[in-house]
Amino acid sequence: MEYPIRINKYLKEKGFCSRRQADRFIEEGRVEINGKPAELGQQVEGGDVVEVDKKVAEAPENYQYYLFNKPQDVVSINPQRGEVGPYTTAPELEGTSPVGRLDKDSRGLMLFTDDGRIVNKLLNPKFDHEKEYRVKVNKPLSPNFKKRMENGIDIEGYTTKPATLRILGDKIFSITLTEGKKHQIRRMVTALGYEVEDLKRTRIMNLKINNLKEGDIRPLTEQEKEKLLSSLGVSR
Repeated sequence: MEYPIRINKYLKEKGFCSRRQADRFIEEGRVEINGKPAELGQQVEGGDVVEVDKKVAEAPENYQYYLFNKPQDVVSINPQRGEVGPYTTAPELEGTSPVGRLDKDSRGLMLFTDDGRIVNKLLNPKFDHEKEYRVKVNKPLSPNFKKRMENGIDIEGYTTKPATLRILGDKIFSITLTEGKKHQIRRMVTALGYEVEDLKRTRIMNLKINNLKEGDIRPLTEQEKEKLLSSLGVSR
């Protein structure tokens, strides 16, 4: 952990709670830094003693992990006025945060948790963790579409990492990425002269969407949890 660090991020990185929960605890006066009430946005320095409810912040014994099938038009995080967020659609997710996002026009699998230990390990592209998407475009795919997408596409000066692609239909393909640049698939497709009509994430590492209905959530099974954490090098 690099210092100084914002108090809500500190509590998240410690695996104590989500940033959202941390801010709520601070507003309720339950968080102290070196014996004094913490303020929203306050910085924690190395050696500071952070307490929640007069106890040194430690990770909870039982973390929560949920899969959420995000519908189109739901905003992954920080919805603005008039927008719908995951916590409105699935209030059971309160107390957890999304690990990675899907843009408003995309749909599919998202992981929510209060386990701050896994965030960087799952999102950092250097770890090459796979995410799979099903994509429909506006016109038939060309004969060299697969090869060009797999080899990497120049999107505004950045060449995407090699990907794996399966053709599923005249205008439909599945693509597996190990990175997550902003609007990456849409930008890759646009660079080749196509437009995305539908984009759905179907897998995050060993976690699959399967029969999870749109707008629904479910907790990870013990087997899914064990495999995920083991792959990320995190103890249970």
